[in-house]
Parts: sequence; structure tokens; C-alpha cells
Amino acid sequence: MSTPNGFPQHSRVCLTRSMEGGAVQDLQAKKAGKAAKKEAGSDGAPPKIGTPISETLKLLPEELKANVKIKSITPRPPRKPRLERAASLDEKSWRKWRRFRTSQESLTDPNETSSSNGSLQEASPSPPTRGRASPCNPCCPQDSLHSSPDALEASPGGKSRGGASDLGKRASEISSAFGGLLRGKGGKPRLSQIMPARPLPPMELNVASHSLRTANRIDTDCLDYRHYSQHKFGRVSSSLSDSRLQGNGTLYDSCSTDSMKSTFSVLTPIRAKDVRSRSYLEGSLLASGALMGAEELSRYFPNRSMGIFVATWNMQGQKELPANLDDFLLPTDPDFAQDMYVIGVQEGCPDRREWEIRLQETLGPHYVLLHSAAHGVLYMSVFIRRDLIWFCSEVEYATVTTRIVSQIKTKGALGISFTFFGTSFLFITSHFTSGDSKVNERKLDYNKTIQALTLPKNVPDTNPYRSSSSDVTTRFDEVFWFGDFNFRLNKDRETVDSILNQNPDTDVSKLLVYDQLTSEMSRGSIFKGFQEADIHFRPSYKFDIGKDSYDTTSKQRTPSYTDRVVFRSRYKDDIQAVKYSSCPVIKTSDHRPVFALFRVKVRPGRDNIPLAAGLFDRDLYLIGIRRRATRELLKRRERKDQRSSSICSIS
Repeated sequence: MSTPNGFPQHSRVCLTRSMEGGAVQDLQAKKAGKAAKKEAGSDGAPPKIGTPISETLKLLPEELKANVKIKSITPRPPRKPRLERAASLDEKSWRKWRRFRTSQESLTDPNETSSSNGSLQEASPSPPTRGRASPCNPCCPQDSLHSSPDALEASPGGKSRGGASDLGKRASEISSAFGGLLRGKGGKPRLSQIMPARPLPPMELNVASHSLRTANRIDTDCLDYRHYSQHKFGRVSSSLSDSRLQGNGTLYDSCSTDSMKSTFSVLTPIRAKDVRSRSYLEGSLLASGALMGAEELSRYFPNRSMGIFVATWNMQGQKELPANLDDFLLPTDPDFAQDMYVIGVQEGCPDRREWEIRLQETLGPHYVLLHSAAHGVLYMSVFIRRDLIWFCSEVEYATVTTRIVSQIKTKGALGISFTFFGTSFLFITSHFTSGDSKVNERKLDYNKTIQALTLPKNVPDTNPYRSSSSDVTTRFDEVFWFGDFNFRLNKDRETVDSILNQNPDTDVSKLLVYDQLTSEMSRGSIFKGFQEADIHFRPSYKFDIGKDSYDTTSKQRTPSYTDRVVFRSRYKDDIQAVKYSSCPVIKTSDHRPVFALFRVKVRPGRDNIPLAAGLFDRDLYLIGIRRRATRELLKRRERKDQRSSSICSIS
């Protein structure tokens, strides 16, 4: 803070007005005039630095100049500091101390409100004085430290700055004064109160410990999740506003707020009034908060598409199951696992339950068995991510037998249907009539299946205007049909072997020219409206069990693409094939498993459908997880035993 005359408050000298008519004051005024003449010098040159007071005196009225005096100041000797090393500061240390003094830390009286960087600056204006100023009046609570640098500005010889030795002496005196200032009564060091340059922020009313706050905080790797979710999902966070929690002025625990924020970054908050009013049994397509509506769908699937794994395998009735199904269910080509896994089996193993446990063990705890069904030795299992089971309708299934003798259920079809959000799905696995020349019989099997498969039953059709009572595949939005269709290659064994040997890199385009199914589909006589992804793998039938060679028995069957996956949709481009391949590492059957990966578009739905309400096979889930954990423990034990049983041989 500066005075009206422009002098810093810490570097001013006390100007007192003499009492009118007092003899003592007149005498002091005369002495002050003589001192001013001596100060001006014989050459008449104006002072360089100590001019502000004299210039200001010229501006005062003439009647006031006689009553104004400049008192000479005699400083009190500072207390001897206990730290003797402070007296050995050189010029460089003194300059460093001056820079430190010009910082925002105030070493003055705690009651002072002026800036702390004005009293020790070189260019700060100060009254012309030879000695170090000291308090001359109780109205000016200054100390010797504030005006001591001013003495350095004007040396006794009229020079602006003394020699290096004089500067070192003055630095020692100032450091001594500084050390005395840091000491209070009793000789104990103390620092004056530091006044902040700006008001401090308000204190946070937080009653939670640091560990508890940290426990409810979002991980550092996910700090940008809220921004990402708002950008991708378009969710509105107005329902969970911090201002509502903090604006009431009550004491609250911020860890609860952090916990709610963390929950909001994953799950959509639910208003209490919505919980009171909604039954989740009724709703419309655009209803806010609908379980199957657009808001929930966008939260789980921002792009409105999900990944589906569809596989078929003719197990040839073998009791022995593969030791590892990872290469079959979890191929390494896609970076991520799929949202739904549908596996169809023909001529399945005798122990169907064991097969399902092996599937659960391979997929792990992230997936649950939504539904499984069987028709003789035809099996189908539908696994889905466990956090998606709430958006499925009731699962329905139906079967069809295509053999003349219906008691023998080795040939036929098995269908499973349900609605996921607002999209209806139908999965069919079939085993058609075998034989190289029985193409017409296979067509009959297809026609009988689409007519006799009675689905859906209780779950309403999502688009009944585009459905047909004579074709089950028209009553669903997305249809996947897979199995052992038994269509062969219309070519002899020698020609097929020569083509396979010429193209070791799975260039099988020449073989597909002789494929029966491709030919019949192009004519429209079977699988009307269905599509098939491009084939880039070798024929999946018929292999010698446990080997990579095709049939070497006396029958010498021609290698063929008997195991296929086809699909159709009500809407164009709803299904996109990502991968279509076989699994050559599984050799327990004369067929190789065939699988396909799809990206399927999903639409929002209504709540007025029969829901599965999170139903899944819990017993199968627990058994599969226990086996998975046991398998991992056995692997660790085997590795430990191998390390401990290693023997060092000395040659």
C-alpha cells in the first residue's frame, strides 16, 4: 500500500507537523532547514535517488514548508545473532536473499496489510537519508529492517553504490537484523505470519478418511470413462447432479458422492419415482426407462450391434471329448470374445451334460447357459454374457424329425428362439439325409423343417406383417441355420485331391464350383433368402480320426463341405459375417468343427413381452467354474513339480 505522495508505506519517514506557537518546534524547523542545505551540496546537483521527499515538499504550500521537518534517525543496534555463519554472506548470497525477500512471504507485523515486496526492492522510492531509518513515532510501527536497504542506495561519497567491502559489511548488518527478526522472546526462532496474496478456497466438508475416499474413486486408467461414455452413449447426467447434493448446505460424506459417480460411469442411475411407478411389464418403444427400450440398448450397445458366435460340429457319437476347446470357441483372430455363443451338435456324445459342462468351463465365469435343448443326438446350447440375460425374453424351442421312422432321432432339426431387446432370433441346427446323390432328399428335409417347426409360441412376433405361416424363417428378424447338411462335391476323389494338393494355402475356389449346396442355393430351391459367407477353408469331411488326412478306407469318400452356416435377415445388412472357418486342431471325429462370427444389428423393444427374468442354469455354471479353477491349480502344480524335479547331471 502506498501513501498519497507515492511513497511505500514501509519506506517512508515520519513527517510531523509542529505545534503552532511552540518554540521547540520552531527550533527544530530551523535545524531541519540547515540539514536540507547541507544535503543539497555545494555543486547544487539534485540528489539522484533520495529526491522524492524534497520534490514533494516543493508541491506543498509555502505556509506548510516551515512547519515540516525531516528527522534524522539513529537506529538501535540489532541483537547479535546466534548463527555466526550469517555474517559471512557474500554479495551473491545477499542478492539471492533480496530475491527471496521480494517474494510473497511477509516477514512484517502480522497486522500489516501492505505488500511485502516493496521495502527491500532497489528501485523503491525512499526519502533521502544517510542512516538506517528507525521508528520515530508510535504511529509508524516500522523496524530497522525496512529502511536498511535504502542506506545502500546512497553512499557517503554521493555515489549510488559503495565498494564490494562496504556492500559486504552492509549485507552482514542486514543479515544480522534478519536473524534478530526471526527470533522472538527467549531466543527461539520464529517466523511471522504469512498472509496469502489471494483469499483461500473454502474448506471441503469431508468426513471420510483418505483411504475410504480412495476406495470409492475411479481408477486412474478410467478417468476418461465418463467423457467417453457421454460422447459414445449420449447419456445425460442431470439425474445425478452434485449441486443437488452439495447445495443444501448440510454436512455430507463426499465418498458417497464419489461412489455414486463411479456407479454412474457404469450403470444408468434410476430415479426413486421411476422405481415407485414402473412395473417393467408395460411400456412403449420410446418410453423413458424401459427395460428393453432405446436407453438401455444404447448403454450396452452404443453402435446397436452385438457379436454372435455360431458353430456346428458332427461329433460322430464319440465318447471322448477334446482335451481343450479353446481353439474352437475362442479363436485367436478376433481380439474380443463375442456377446453370444450358439453351438449345435449332430451325433452328439452320449453324455450331453458333460458336453455342456465342458462348454461352460471353456467360456468361463463371464458367460451363462441361457438355454439348451436336445432332439435325440441333436444338441444346441446358447450361452450369453451374464449381464445381458435380463434383456432376453422367454426361450422357446421346437423339434422336427425328418426320418420315416420317427423313433430314430438321428436326422431332423432343432430350433431355439427368443427376443433380445427388440430383435427376435431363431437358431436352427439340422442333420440332413446323407449320401452323395441324395440331393432331393435333403431338399425335402429342408422344406419339412420350415413348415413343421412351430415357433414362436408365446413370445409375440416383432413384425407379423412380414411373416408367413408356411415358413418359420420369415417369423423372426434374424435367422441362423447351421448343421451337417450333407451336401457333397460332385467330383471324383482324384480330381478333388489334385486340387487340394495344388492349393496348399486354402485357395478352394475351384472346389466350390462342384459344391451341391452352392448350386442349389443359386437356383433358389433351398434356403430361400439365406446367405453364406465366403469359404476359405478346406473341406470339413471326411477325415481319418486323429489325423489330418482325408478318408483312406476302402470307401475313399470324397472330401466335401458338409458342415455349413447360413443366415438371413428381415432387414438388409443387419447381419455381417466377420469370419467363417473351421477348427483343424480338433481331431476326435471324422468332421472338423465349423464356426462363424457375425455382427448383428439390435433394435430397441417393448417391456410387454414374457421375460426370462435372468433365468439361467446355475448348477451348470457352478460346476464349470469349479472345474476351471481346479484345472488351473493342477497346471500350477505340474509346473511346480517340473521345476522341483529337475536333475543336474555332471559329465
